[in-house]
Amino acid sequence: MDIVDKWSGRTACALQAAFRDTNESFAERLGVAVRTVAGWHSAPDTVPRPEIQQALDTTHERSPDSVRRRFTVLSRPTSPATQAQALRVAIAVVMRGDDVLLVCRRGDDNLSWQFPAGMVKPGGSIASVAVAETHAETGVHCAVRDELGSRVHPKTGVLASYVLCDYLAGEATNRDAVENMDVAWVPRSVLTRFIPADRIYPPILSALEAA
Repeated sequence: MDIVDKWSGRTACALQAAFRDTNESFAERLGVAVRTVAGWHSAPDTVPRPEIQQALDTTHERSPDSVRRRFTVLSRPTSPATQAQALRVAIAVVMRGDDVLLVCRRGDDNLSWQFPAGMVKPGGSIASVAVAETHAETGVHCAVRDELGSRVHPKTGVLASYVLCDYLAGEATNRDAVENMDVAWVPRSVLTRFIPADRIYPPILSALEAA
């Protein structure tokens, strides 16, 4: 396990991204104010107070192996260019006929339905990560049909890149029981019952309507 000598806003945000936490859930995890987490995003060179350093140490030490692996990738940028790539996540919108593939993620106090996703290593391919992580999480093989664009995710603050994928093969099963509670094919007509419309990247809704 990596040892962090001194936490900064940048490494704290890397840990947040590794947990896939929102600002609110990461603040609750650490026992700090939401504005503190938001401040790390706007000022990544900030050095947290000693008591927060300890909270970060404890959270890191107690994190699951999958979180520590992601943190290792996200916390070691080698240059400004790779740093910009480090906090990128590839998100797969997989379609099988009129159905969309979703995973139900475990949170601290609740569950949330999301599209399969994975962190992109510096220099990595968004399409490759989307396809590989979909299979790793759900057992579903897919192929990228189109790129839907990117945005800074309003909840996590990471750069999210979205791809529209076609189902190829495989039965949808929960292959990551540590992070996910369930996997399901959801009719696109009821997608917003699982993910509120205001949380869905608008090009996704446009692409599903056109499919």
